[in-house]
Amino acid sequence: MSRTGERRRSTRETEIHVRIDLDGTGEAKVQTGIGFFDHMLDALARHGMFDLEVECRGDLHIDAHHTVEDVGIVLGGAFLDALGDKRGIVRYADATVPLDEALTRAVVDVSGRPFIRFDVPLPADQPTIGQFDAALSAEFWRAFAMEARITLHLDGLRGDNAHHVVEATFKAAARALDAATALDPRRADQVPSTKGAL
Repeated sequence: MSRTGERRRSTRETEIHVRIDLDGTGEAKVQTGIGFFDHMLDALARHGMFDLEVECRGDLHIDAHHTVEDVGIVLGGAFLDALGDKRGIVRYADATVPLDEALTRAVVDVSGRPFIRFDVPLPADQPTIGQFDAALSAEFWRAFAMEARITLHLDGLRGDNAHHVVEATFKAAARALDAATALDPRRADQVPSTKGAL
């Protein structure tokens, strides 16, 4: 069974194409026009073992907000499509990832119920990372969780360097998403819910 999803979105603000394979090798081809954001999406693919293609042309002459949020929307939708009926998945997972002084925890429920709790404090004296507004990390994950229809809790446990904090967040989420979407042979023919559907 192929667990791939592909979505496109075209608006006056962004034009986006995303393809994801949940059972990949961690290969990424990403081009959003925002260097640090590309780096984070590459980390998401590599640490989640997802094959990921992202192409985005956005109104970066205004700022990066539309690009980052809309990529989250399209990627979340492609992720949802790749899951299919969610038969056989583990469903719940968590991961805690350090990056030097930073430590972030991600907890995931592939529930079909979109919810996010984003509690990742960022250093007030480091509002940008390269050309990336550090606060857009929250916007990306909010858009992704809503469209993927998952419950996602992201907790920044500590960290003094904005680059490290945001990167640890992406890596922790990647690891948790990989584990939650893994196929459990004991549940091969089951949807992991008492409702019979997710």
